[in-house]
Amino acid sequence: NEYARVGESMKNNWMGSGPVVNQFEAEFAESRRLEDLVMVSSGSSALHLAVHLLDLPPGSDVIIPSFTWVACAQAIALCGHRPVFCDVDCDTQNVTSDTVKASLTEKTRAVMVVHYAGRPVDIGKILDFGLPVIEDAAHAVVSDFPDGTPCGSKGTVGIFSYDAVKNLACPEGGGLTGSKEICQRARDLRYCGVGKSGFASSTKNDLWWEPPVHGVFPKIICNDVCAAIALEQLRRLPELQSKRDAIFDYYMENLRGVKTPVGLESTHSRFTFLIRCKRRNELARHLKKNDVYSTLRYAPLHHLPLYGQQEVVLPNTEILAEEGLNIPLHPGMSLKDAETVCRLVNDFVSSS
Repeated sequence: NEYARVGESMKNNWMGSGPVVNQFEAEFAESRRLEDLVMVSSGSSALHLAVHLLDLPPGSDVIIPSFTWVACAQAIALCGHRPVFCDVDCDTQNVTSDTVKASLTEKTRAVMVVHYAGRPVDIGKILDFGLPVIEDAAHAVVSDFPDGTPCGSKGTVGIFSYDAVKNLACPEGGGLTGSKEICQRARDLRYCGVGKSGFASSTKNDLWWEPPVHGVFPKIICNDVCAAIALEQLRRLPELQSKRDAIFDYYMENLRGVKTPVGLESTHSRFTFLIRCKRRNELARHLKKNDVYSTLRYAPLHHLPLYGQQEVVLPNTEILAEEGLNIPLHPGMSLKDAETVCRLVNDFVSSS
């Protein structure tokens, strides 16, 4: 189906950003009950644009979890601000109002929360701080808060990722959501600040080669080829998610001797499965020796010299850095694959 959808774009001579991007934006927003959605080239570029749209004073502090992907911190730094790293809850791997509060500074002007693995952050008390909140919902394309509101829609701005390993996957793609006003500003900026293409001249007096330039921002538009794949993935998402859920549930029922996720919401997107093991490094090598790939999502950012905060003490993040391991979880797996992973993990633990 994805091949056919891409073929349609090729036959229509649309290689760049065009009607399929527009179609995906409309269908994704409707499916997730969002006010609007702006498709861009990646989740990382969506984060960059999200921080930019907050119009923070130069050199502001923005609080983010240390236990997240580097794109979160890079987006803040690219906008001339300082990422300030906070701890997460050890069981949920999410920030809480307490971990955010402990990292507030006199220069804090915003907070970025990350719905780790698609588990919704308890965002209510964080919003009560009165600061703009960016929701990184890169893992959370099917996740809802307990009240049924979709992740990405409660903060000032929310972002999604559709890259090759996400629940809704295309070669590269991301989305940004927020109010109609914020989304219009995003559309005005995503193509080098040019608000419309030369094909969209609005009056007979327009010179279409003299477009309006609304601001300074790099080119982060998505293209119809990626959008075509994303559109078909969106329509297959219930099927793909059910396969992911089956693997996740199998792990929960059959893994022994390691810590597994707790307190799961019914709409958790289950992007990844994190276990904790005291002998994590040995377990990872044991799995690799048996052709099972594992990894840690993510190495703590406050450890990186780049951000100059290695002296920050974040106890729960340190535990996750020493014990956390993400085991395979994707819709291409079979239950037999999951059985193999469980057997290898359980055998390792029992022999330790």
